[in-house]
Amino acid sequence: MTRIVPPKPPSRQGGFALWQYLRTFRRDILSANPERLYGAKMAEFRMPFLHTFLVNDPALWRRVLTDEPLSFPKSPRMAAGLEPLLGQGVFLTNGETWLRQRRIIDPAFEGGRLRDTFPAMQAAGRATVARLAALAGQPVDVEPLMSHATADVIFRTLFSMPIEDATASAVFQAFRAFQGTQPLLNLAAFLPLPRWMPRLHRRATLRAARRIRALTQDLVATRRAAIAAGTAPDDLATKIMTTPDPETGRPFDDAEMVDQVAVFFLAGHETSASALGWALYLLALDPALQDALADEAARELGDSGDFAAVSRLTLARDTFREALRLYPPVPMMVRQAACPAEFRGRAVEAGAQVVISPWHLGRHTALWQDPDAFCPARWSTPDGRAAARSGFLPFSAGPRVCPGAGFAMIEGPLLLALMAQALRFAPVAGRNPVPQAQLTVRAKAGIWLAITPRAA
Repeated sequence: MTRIVPPKPPSRQGGFALWQYLRTFRRDILSANPERLYGAKMAEFRMPFLHTFLVNDPALWRRVLTDEPLSFPKSPRMAAGLEPLLGQGVFLTNGETWLRQRRIIDPAFEGGRLRDTFPAMQAAGRATVARLAALAGQPVDVEPLMSHATADVIFRTLFSMPIEDATASAVFQAFRAFQGTQPLLNLAAFLPLPRWMPRLHRRATLRAARRIRALTQDLVATRRAAIAAGTAPDDLATKIMTTPDPETGRPFDDAEMVDQVAVFFLAGHETSASALGWALYLLALDPALQDALADEAARELGDSGDFAAVSRLTLARDTFREALRLYPPVPMMVRQAACPAEFRGRAVEAGAQVVISPWHLGRHTALWQDPDAFCPARWSTPDGRAAARSGFLPFSAGPRVCPGAGFAMIEGPLLLALMAQALRFAPVAGRNPVPQAQLTVRAKAGIWLAITPRAA
C-alpha cells in the first residue's frame, strides 16, 4: 500500500520567541507555532498581558473540557472577533446563558430529529453532484463548491428551502464576504493585547455581519408568523423556536433566535465545508480508495437510499474522520482559567489562557502511528480507536461538545459517498493546497481538482 502524506504548513524550528511569533502569526497561526508542539505534552507562553498554556496531554484537556468545564469557560478574547456576527449565540456564551441555550437547542439534534433531516441532506447532496458534474473536464477549486453544498444542507434542514431561494442565496453570499474578512482565531485571542483595549473590526466585516443578521431576522420573523398561523414546516427552525426551556418555560425570542441561526450557519456550514474540501483532496490522492468508496455507496445507497444506510457507509465515515483528524476545521479552542490551577507542576493564574489544539492533537507523535499519513484504515484498528479517544477533538468534548456533531457525521459521509459514487477526482499538477487558518482551516489558494464522471 502506498503511503500518502498530504501537505501541512511548515512549522518554525526551535523554541518560542515573541518577535518571531508575531511576525509569523500575521501570515498563519498554524505555521507560527514551533514544530516541537507536535510531540509536547504542554507548552507555556508568557507575553505582556497574556499567559498561555497549550495542552496536548489527554489528562489535561479532559480536565479542561470534561472534568472541570466551569473552571475553564470560553475565553472572552476568542469571542471578540465573532460577536458582530454571532451576538450572544451559543458558540460564545458561558454560564447560565449557555446552559439555557443548550437546554433549548439540544433536543433538535437528537437521533429522531436527525432521521427527519435525512431527505433534505440527500437532496442537497444530489444537487451538489449535479453542480460538480457540470464542471467536469476543467480544473475546479472545490472549496467554494463545498461551501455551496453545506449551505444548501443548512437551509434545507433549518428552514426547508434550497440554496437557490433568493433569501438563502443572499445569506450565503453575505457569509462568503464575512469569511474573507474575519479569521475565526481572532488576533485578540493569542496576542498580548490587554483585555480593556477595544477590538477594531474591519468595515467589511461589520457590513457583512449586519447584512447576514438583517436577512436572518427576516427569516425568523417569517417563520414566527407561520408558526402562529399553524403553517410552519416541521424542520429544525420550527423545532427550536417552539421548544421552551424546561426550567423556565420560556422559548427563544426572535433576537435570541437570530443569534442561534448565525451560529448554526457558522458551525454547520463553514466547518463542514472545510472538512469536505479536504476530504475530496485526500480522496483525489488515492484512486483505489475512491473506487472502493464508490462501490460502497452503490451497494448501500443505490439510487435512493434511506437513513439506515448511512450507518453502513463505513469507509465513507472513516475517510471523513481521517480528514477531520488531519485538517480539523477549528484548529484551536481557547479557554480561560476562572480560578488558579496547576498544570504539570506549573502555576496557572486566574485569567490565563488555555489552548486545546485539535490540530496538534490530531498529528501528535505520542498518540498516533504515522500521524502525518492519510490512512482511513487506522479507524478500524484497536490502536487507531485508542488514539482517537486521546487525540481526536474536531467537535470539542464534554458539556460543550458541538450539538451538531451527530448532524455533521451524517452529512459528511453521505455527501462524500454521493460524490464518489458519481464522480472521480484527481489532483491538479502544480496546485498542491497549503493549509491555513482562515475562518476555518482552508487552503491558501484553494483546493484544485480535476473532475470526471464515472461511467454509468
